[in-house]
Amino acid sequence: MKQVTFTLSATDGMARRGRIDTPRGEINTPAFMPVGTAGTVKAMYPEQVRDTGADILLGNTYHLMLRPGAERVASLGGLHTFMNWERPILTDSGGFQVMSLAKLRKLTERGVTFKSHIDGSAYELTPERSIEIQTLLDSDIIMQLDECIALPAERKEMERAMELSIRWADRSKTAFNNQQNRMLFGIVQGGDDAELRSRSAAGLQSIGFDGYSIGGLAVGEPQEVMFRVLSDITPELPADKPRYLMGVGKPDDILGGIERGVDMFDCVHPTRAGRHGHAYTRFGVINLKNARHRDDHRPLDEASPNPNCRRWSRAYLHHLVKTEEILGAMVLSQINLAYYQELTARARAAIEAGRMTDFAAETRAAWAAGDLPVL
Repeated sequence: MKQVTFTLSATDGMARRGRIDTPRGEINTPAFMPVGTAGTVKAMYPEQVRDTGADILLGNTYHLMLRPGAERVASLGGLHTFMNWERPILTDSGGFQVMSLAKLRKLTERGVTFKSHIDGSAYELTPERSIEIQTLLDSDIIMQLDECIALPAERKEMERAMELSIRWADRSKTAFNNQQNRMLFGIVQGGDDAELRSRSAAGLQSIGFDGYSIGGLAVGEPQEVMFRVLSDITPELPADKPRYLMGVGKPDDILGGIERGVDMFDCVHPTRAGRHGHAYTRFGVINLKNARHRDDHRPLDEASPNPNCRRWSRAYLHHLVKTEEILGAMVLSQINLAYYQELTARARAAIEAGRMTDFAAETRAAWAAGDLPVL
């Protein structure tokens, strides 16, 4: 029997509560996955990431294949050992970064050839090589290679990329070869076109995957377009398989995704925002670069379950940000990741209790009320 399984335990409207069981531990869904791009979640120790409530991390195939290299990571015991993270890891396929970062890329039916954005070295990434790299990294959840294009785009271009992604999905499935201790996810493409998305979903289901990702969103389109696409496509995906919205997003994106039946999310935003002086709390986002905080003795949120929200004054955090002290990036990254985990944990509880609509309204009302006024 396959050693990685998904169980759906509760629903409330389109929102879903579930659990993925893997040999390395459970993943409670809805889940937010912190991004460990190059084998680390920036400014965080692994145990600190786990303490925020994270069940799983994301590793980036493109960056790890360039440095230090998948074969080297494998020779050093795999990515879990290499970065000292014992729990599950999901790796993306590398396709998005090839399209967005690589130099002089050339796309063919076989795959994509490109030059590294680091030193110009030449590489080829095919569906088979992507699966091989992710297996060498010892990923628990593997993504097919796909082609992701920015929006808005012409329908003909969205259709071409979607159909190529389906053909690559079939090759990825063959290369994966039904590994028993991992999951393989297909990626639904089709831009903002409902008919193309539907065709993509049907094509992937005819191949058969352990989970289904929704790619090609949060790539330039307005939020309402993303939500429309999600509302259209999630009902067409198998109810007994996890659904993963790739690269999304801010808290309001995640809340909207949960309401529309998404189970898994990832994004660099919480750590990147922390490094740039922004903190996420129940009041929404607080910009600690703002001079209003420089004489404010209050903590970020005295009622927060996160000690770091209560430990330091806003004035001190403002000082750390303005002086670009490393501690500021560390503290705010932890605060943001903890808030994301708090948001998804509370959503799980709300779905179980049948009060997702009320929870979403209360959360949005708190964000809209904003930060407390300066004393």
